[in-house]
This record gives sequence, C-alpha cells and structure tokens, in this order.
Amino acid sequence: MKNIIVILGPTGVGKTKASVELAKKIDGEVINADSVQIYKKLNIGSSKTTKKEMDGIRHYLFDIKEPNEFYTIYDYQQDVRSLISKIEKRGKKVIIVGGTGLYIKAALYDYRLSKENKKVDLSSYTNEEIYNMIKKINVESFVDINNRVRLERCYNRLINNNNSYMGKDNLLYDVDLIGLTTQRDNLYNIINKRVDKMFDDGLVDEVNNLKPYYKKSHVLNSAIGYKEFIPYFNNEIDLDDVKENIKKNSRHFAKRQYTFFNNQFDCIKWFNVNYLDFTKTIDKVYNYINRSGDK
Repeated sequence: MKNIIVILGPTGVGKTKASVELAKKIDGEVINADSVQIYKKLNIGSSKTTKKEMDGIRHYLFDIKEPNEFYTIYDYQQDVRSLISKIEKRGKKVIIVGGTGLYIKAALYDYRLSKENKKVDLSSYTNEEIYNMIKKINVESFVDINNRVRLERCYNRLINNNNSYMGKDNLLYDVDLIGLTTQRDNLYNIINKRVDKMFDDGLVDEVNNLKPYYKKSHVLNSAIGYKEFIPYFNNEIDLDDVKENIKKNSRHFAKRQYTFFNNQFDCIKWFNVNYLDFTKTIDKVYNYINRSGDK
C-alpha cells in the first residue's frame, strides 16, 4: 500500500465520508484539499467537515486562516509537504481529500512556486479590466477572461514576479489517486439538496455575520456559497435567487472539476459511489489500494 492516498471528485459526491472511513481502515490521517475550508467562520457554505464527521481521525488544514487573510497555492504546497513528512515519520498513512485540483497538483507534483508577498484587491475591477491589466504586464499570458478566480490569481502572480515552473506530469510522491463519481443527474440532485440543507442550517445567518469581512476578503468574493450573496446585499435579488444561483454555480463547478481532474491527472482510479451501501464503496477502494504488487 502506498503512503499517500488522494481522494478527489466533484462537490457533494461523498469525499469526506470516504476519507474518514478509509482512514479508520489504514491508520491514516487526513489533509484538507478544499481551498474554502482553509478559512475560519466559513462553515455552512463550504460544507466544512465537522468534528462529528471527523470521528476521532486527526485532520489538518482546516480553520487556519481568517476570512480576510492571504493564503496562496505556495502556502498550501509548503504546508502539505511539511505535513506529509511529519505524518509519515509517525508511521501513519496520508489521506489528502478535497475538490481543489490545483492545490493537489501543486502539493504533489513538481510545481516550483515562489512566495507571493503582496496582493491587490481587484474586487472593484471587471473581468475585462483585469484581463487588460494582465496583458499590459505580459502580453503572452493566457487566461480565460470569464474565469474570475484565475484572472485574479494570474494578475497577482505577475505583480509578484512569480515565474513559476509547473512540471505537471512529474509526480514527486508515491500516490494512489482515487476518484469518486456518480451519475450526473444523481450528483445534481445531491448538490441541490445540499444547498437546501445549507439554508435550513443557517447559511443566511452565517453570511450576515461575515459581512464585515467581504470588503477585503478574496475568498468571500469568489467562493461558491458566499459570492452569490453580494447582489443580495445590494438589494438586487432576493434569497430565493441566491439559493438558485448557488445551486447553478455548484453544478457548473462540478462539471469544471471533472474536466480539470481528467485533463490534469492521468492515473485516477474512478469508483462509482454506492449511496445505498457506502461500505461497499469503501471496501472496493481499500481492495484497490491494498492490491498485490504494491508495498
């Protein structure tokens, strides 16, 4: 069995439950790979893993930053590589779980990044304006003008003179990449129900408490589950519209996740989740990672 297991997949598919159940079977500890669950106070909207769900398994990189703090891919890379070393020295298996594919790539592949020491607040700029600012710095930069997160990341990387090297196919660790999936209609139904539950659990109150952070928080202005409230604050839409926008954006995000995983990881072993008997899914994953021929 390999020392590092990565569990990835689209939002809502069941990665958290799978990581905990697998950790029990292989004496593992879990490292978060969700870029929103890094932040304190963003609990309901991020479907953050609760203490109850952790079920006694040690978890890392949850609630380590305030909503208005700066946390980069470089920071994540350094934190995860340090944790891998510490966990392995104690004889434990490492389970990395989450849906932020770029985090996983940066941590485990030969991504040579430099620390970003400054960050510009771009919330008042349109996508087109940021795109033009990028082109003024480096006309050869290519980034999708419709991808707000990538635009802001690209601009801030450029102003930090971050000439990163990304050896995307050079995996630095001995890893099993496990993908969880289900039929698209079923996934969309799960996503819709999960958003309904967020509102039932108090998402509106959580976001109202976070309003003082919005002006200087990149994550609140970009993360699904939080950014949709901005037009509501401006009295442009009502809460029913907010809910529907979160559902729509979550479904679209799930599609983008599949595209990223399939394009960026060429060695994923995909498992269809059995929601009627989740134990069977865990047993299949366990048998796969414990297959003969591996140490």
